[in-house]
Amino acid sequence: MDGLTEAGLKKLAGARSFERGRGYLDAVSGVEVGDGWVSASVHGTERYEAQLTLDGPGGLGGECDCPYGLEGNFCKHLVALGLTVLARPASLPRQRKAARDRAKDLDRWLSARSKDELLALLREQVDEDRQLRRRLELRAASTRGDLTTIRARIRELLDIDPFAQYGYVEYADARAYADQAGQAVSAIGALTGSGRATDAIALAGEAMVELTRAVECVDDSDGWLGQVGAGLADAHLDACRAARPAPGELARWLVGHALGDVDDGLTDLDPLDYEDVLGVEGMATLRKLAVEAWRANRRGWAEKYLMERLAKAGGDVDTVIAVHAADLSPDGHTHLAIARELDAAQRPDEALRWAERGIRDARDPATVNTALVDYLCDRYAQAGRLADAVALRRDHFGAHRALLSYQQLRVAARAADCWPAEREGALALLRADAGQRTQRGYGGPVLVDALLDDEDIDAAWQAAAEAGADDRQWLTLADQARATRPADALGVYLRLAEPLTQQTGNRVYAHLVSLLLGIQDCHRHLGTPEEFTEYASALRTAHKRRRNLMRLMDEHHL
Repeated sequence: MDGLTEAGLKKLAGARSFERGRGYLDAVSGVEVGDGWVSASVHGTERYEAQLTLDGPGGLGGECDCPYGLEGNFCKHLVALGLTVLARPASLPRQRKAARDRAKDLDRWLSARSKDELLALLREQVDEDRQLRRRLELRAASTRGDLTTIRARIRELLDIDPFAQYGYVEYADARAYADQAGQAVSAIGALTGSGRATDAIALAGEAMVELTRAVECVDDSDGWLGQVGAGLADAHLDACRAARPAPGELARWLVGHALGDVDDGLTDLDPLDYEDVLGVEGMATLRKLAVEAWRANRRGWAEKYLMERLAKAGGDVDTVIAVHAADLSPDGHTHLAIARELDAAQRPDEALRWAERGIRDARDPATVNTALVDYLCDRYAQAGRLADAVALRRDHFGAHRALLSYQQLRVAARAADCWPAEREGALALLRADAGQRTQRGYGGPVLVDALLDDEDIDAAWQAAAEAGADDRQWLTLADQARATRPADALGVYLRLAEPLTQQTGNRVYAHLVSLLLGIQDCHRHLGTPEEFTEYASALRTAHKRRRNLMRLMDEHHL
């Protein structure tokens, strides 16, 4: 078991996944041991297949087909498999030796068979294994140079019909379909490897079209088809590097692919990956075609993205700015993107002008991009323009009367040494809102939150009493005021605790106990601890069957 230890598993998985893996020990089944690997099924949200590599080139490793594992992570299912193996230390060496012996025995037996016997065995497997049959058919067609047959087989592999009910592949069948589609990628790669890269280029492009059509009818929640698409992109690039197609023709195909409806993000094909294949001539054609397409449709998302990508790769900041400037958003988001590009190019004065223009161009102050406001305020602070930062925060607060914008105004005004005056104006707006019941879609008046955040407890209590408050605000008020206003806080705690005594559940019990601690503290400040004792005793008597509640009360000596 070299390399397989609890410490090794924890190092690969991280503390969180390692601890979660401990909870899956009972979910491991069908453990199979090979010479250098161990595999099993692990039943989580779904059944996943996990395999540990015991002594690979990099030491201990593993793969799992759960979503987290597919991202290259050492997941909790692999941890569970590893811990299961470690729980049987004596059996693993014996099982590995048995696997080696079985492999040697099989190899000797196969070596002793005649050609006819081996063909009979293979034909038997071909009859039973559809995927094997298709792989061999593709190899045979490739050897014959039969492009028509290869094309037909690849289309069969990408056909959803065998997996679809009512024209749609459900989640449970998506993995099987993706495995079959992956065979098409392998076949295209094999063509390149056998010296037929030109055919591979054509078939990869056609397969991208077929796969994009198919994905509309597949529940690909786990991203299986995304992996197939990425494989197709790699196969196409490899084929182009081997075949060296005409640069101009390849450039036109790449632009058409990037701007058309074929890809839909599935292959994530990047034209710049082909720079070594395109050469100077092809890259010039690519840029020319991209510019023409963008000029014809300056607001097209794909056209803008391609132009921006090419301009950034060439270090052409002015073109990047021109692309953004041709389609400015009314909230200033695009202005901010331009400002950041200019900052990266060491052109801060231009960046500042674009950011300020974003504020001026905004049609409605309430829709101004918050990140643009933050950017400008940071720039103003760095330049010592504190009054400008306060003015911008004041306008933003006027349009967004929320606790966060109040806090941001306070920071800016304190830096400019004018918070008392700004605070009075801001609170006047919040009082007007509270008086007119102009509240958020949820929660109580922002006025109460602002006063609480200012630690002005008496004013916050008065505002809550006059304008109302939600339970969260009342609880915060009680927590902050129970030392100075214990009677008022006690009333809040008792009111909030009453409905919880009629509910069950550990979260309810935890909340109730926290309120009981507040009630106890209020009675302590009031000098009436005996009243709390009577209250807690009555609660215990009424709810003695709720064992978890009683346990929590015991833990807190209530």
